[in-house]
Amino acid sequence: MSGLLPARRSVDHPPRNRTEIVVDGSGSGTVLSVLASETAHAILSTLREEPQPVSAIAETVETSLQNTRYHVERLCEAGFVEPVDTWYSPKGREMTVYGLLIDRLVIRFEDGSRSGDPAAD
Repeated sequence: MSGLLPARRSVDHPPRNRTEIVVDGSGSGTVLSVLASETAHAILSTLREEPQPVSAIAETVETSLQNTRYHVERLCEAGFVEPVDTWYSPKGREMTVYGLLIDRLVIRFEDGSRSGDPAAD
């Protein structure tokens, strides 16, 4: 049965060039907490090479499948990673393939009372 299903194919998924996060006390702390994890850093580095399913990511970053899935879900919620394809395991099970959503992240700190115009400072 596994011969009938495409087990793994190349995924062409170029991430967006840049995403900007403004830290101004309006809830951006959640995004920063996602990035605070060393496991999240390892996952992002792994996905920079090529999109992969959770099982391959877990093997590369040398952590459990459950831990990897948790961090991938958080990275998806924060907008850093997204599902890009579906592959099939040798047993015919569907595996969601994840890829980077962004290539660069710019974090800008602002005081909520300022206008946001750097020329005004």
